[in-house]
Amino acid sequence: MLASRIAARSARVAAPRISLAATRGYAEPAKGAQNTKPPVALYGLDGTYASALYTAAAKQGSLDTVSRALDNLAQTFKRDARLQNILNAPSLAEGDKKQIIAELQKSTNVSDKTQTLQHFLETLAENNRLSLLDGVCEKFGTLMSAAKGEVEMVITSASPLDQKVVKQLEGVVSKSQYVGQGKKLKVVPKVNPDIRGGLIVEIGDRTIDLSVSAKMARMNKLLQDTL
Repeated sequence: MLASRIAARSARVAAPRISLAATRGYAEPAKGAQNTKPPVALYGLDGTYASALYTAAAKQGSLDTVSRALDNLAQTFKRDARLQNILNAPSLAEGDKKQIIAELQKSTNVSDKTQTLQHFLETLAENNRLSLLDGVCEKFGTLMSAAKGEVEMVITSASPLDQKVVKQLEGVVSKSQYVGQGKKLKVVPKVNPDIRGGLIVEIGDRTIDLSVSAKMARMNKLLQDTL
């Protein structure tokens, strides 16, 4: 697993540690690059970094390459629960960061000749923001979906949903007012045991919370207001 390889390599890094460059611009802009502005506004620090990476990749003409790399990284985070714990470490030495970046790049299984992603990962490391990487992967996917004219529907359940249920939801929503003409619905299933049951459906800025945890919260509030 990636976390194990990172831990092993970091343990072999010898002093003295070499500092990374203090300032980096991801990559030199490609001539004639256009449409580099992110298609939608994102919020949160991970959204800010995802937007910056989108702009950098667009200028380099490497959006598809970076997108594939982040998709693969997102799958790595899902498979390897220890990875996020390593990236959350409060004080990673510079040598450790270099080893982590090298392993992360290997896990993307993508060759980025523009080195946009490498420079981005180095920037995260320099700013002690590697812990944001999982969120950046997700937010970058949102940007790519918007650029392709897709409407993202996130379905959160307490346990993995049967594909028949997902297809039924997809069929109903794709014909609704929430998916404009010429748009394509992209379904993103998520699992969160904390909701205890039911579903949370998010489409754009609209959230339909049919989770058991939400029902329990409403019931508790009703009891408190009554007693």
